[in-house]
Amino acid sequence: MGALFVGVDGGGTSTRCVVARQSGEIAGRGRAGGANAVSVADPAANLLAALLAALDGLDHSRVAGGVFGLAGAEAMGGLAERAWKEAGLPGRPTVVPDMLVAFTGTTTRPDGTVLVAGTGAVGAHVHDWRVVRRADGWGWLLGDEGSGVWIGRRAVAAALTALDGRAAPTALVDDVAAAILGEGTGDRDRRDSAELARTIVAAVYARVAESGPAWLATLAPMTDAAAANGDPVAREILREGAALLCRTARAVRSEPPPRANGTDLPASGPLVLAGSLLTEPTVLAGLVRAELGEQAGADPASGGWLLAGDGAAGAAALALRAALPAGDPRALDAHRRLIAQRLGS
Repeated sequence: MGALFVGVDGGGTSTRCVVARQSGEIAGRGRAGGANAVSVADPAANLLAALLAALDGLDHSRVAGGVFGLAGAEAMGGLAERAWKEAGLPGRPTVVPDMLVAFTGTTTRPDGTVLVAGTGAVGAHVHDWRVVRRADGWGWLLGDEGSGVWIGRRAVAAALTALDGRAAPTALVDDVAAAILGEGTGDRDRRDSAELARTIVAAVYARVAESGPAWLATLAPMTDAAAANGDPVAREILREGAALLCRTARAVRSEPPPRANGTDLPASGPLVLAGSLLTEPTVLAGLVRAELGEQAGADPASGGWLLAGDGAAGAAALALRAALPAGDPRALDAHRRLIAQRLGS
């Protein structure tokens, strides 16, 4: 049967696991809840659930290595090791930043840049399959600018400022009430603005206390839809988020730092756009791609951007590379096969 290699991609909303053979063939997949220690109540339980699902029916003793891609990798080693041992796996896993596995799950090139916008947001420069420079990724309270949580928080704030008269009316008032309270416009008409605002605030704090700050990211699709329908307030939230994300990308992609007008973008390998807000057909994704000024499918050698795929497959590719001698062509072949399976080709 041969050795097995485990790759885990733990995001704020979901955790994905891939088990690969040395050839790069995927032998198992698993999925569970989020694994971000800042925004998820029990990330270790979700890591374990994803591992067990992917390893179902496989011989655990054949696992020869594993890589976990996690936000806050420096502090997540203990949680990853706990899940690994509870799954009955030999040895110890390696923990790397989640943006690295997003990059390696998209390209076999060793150098480039990755911009992630999902529940959180971060940018990184990758050299020789290692993160050597990063920007943002400081969590929902202090950073993650342009992320799903950032957008959700801004949407609620916009609804509240409209309700108490500090800002112009916006469709986000009804959208937020519907998303959080299950209320339509008719329900809103039966209560005054101050009461509705207090009810929204209480419900948001209760949801965050129950589910963690990552819950705010569930409001990002609603905000994107409002922008697509022409709401100027929602559009401005996404415009600001896109500008902040592009600033993050330029901070890690440029050497030296970019000029004030943002045009100095020396390319070093591909720019990978990762996270659901950038890989799905969102208004935010369109704004980011337009500001970066690249063409989809451009030659990666010239710095064109690529849409990210399976970070768990990227983590498994890193585990394979670590197990094989440096420069072994089998590592590249397996990496390519993992990505091809991710693409469905």
